Amino acid sequence: MEQVKELCNKWFLPIPAGNIDTRNLPKEPKQTEARTLTVERAVPASAIYKTWHIEDRLHPDYYAIDLASDILSNGKSSRLYQRLVKEQKLFSDINAYQTGDIDAGLFVVSGRLNKDVTMEEAERAIEEQLDLLKNETVEERELDKLKNKLESNNVFGEMSALNKAMNLAYAELLGDANRVNTEMEQYHKVSPADIQRVANTVFTQENSSTLYYYAKINSPTP
Repeated sequence: MEQVKELCNKWFLPIPAGNIDTRNLPKEPKQTEARTLTVERAVPASAIYKTWHIEDRLHPDYYAIDLASDILSNGKSSRLYQRLVKEQKLFSDINAYQTGDIDAGLFVVSGRLNKDVTMEEAERAIEEQLDLLKNETVEERELDKLKNKLESNNVFGEMSALNKAMNLAYAELLGDANRVNTEMEQYHKVSPADIQRVANTVFTQENSSTLYYYAKINSPTP
């Protein structure tokens, strides 16, 4: 018993807080023109990667841009899969996601091209889907479906003690552990107009960076 008590005191007594330096990382200057890079590698298929700068995890628009990524690419009923993979057969695989960093992050669209599809066709198809988000209001039904799916995943995730601990720790790192109790409210507040507004703010030409990743077999003539 004495040995157990000694080990409990050794490993589980409160640890005095140390002095933590305040992080003051410089923010990247705002991008003002489109950036592109073309590379050629010995890979099975050509691919395209498009990114746009977005605000940090604590910005109010985070929830709208996160739902926008779900509209584009969350499961086989998402827009990019249904329209560009299943219907138009331009891509074998395509994804859209945001990094959700504490610092300002990126919104990423990446896709592997099917054989005989040109890079121009692939990029134009992606831009068309982004333009729909910018020019047309998302239907309430489509948005509600995503919110319900998100809430379902959140509830099931909270059944795990590990997930609870990780979510609490991350929320506290963001400045308020109680965020775990209020986050879903923020998602439910997002309206179709918010999605459209954020899409017009983020998906601009001058805010974009594009990597054209050619497989050698499909590479353009030098």
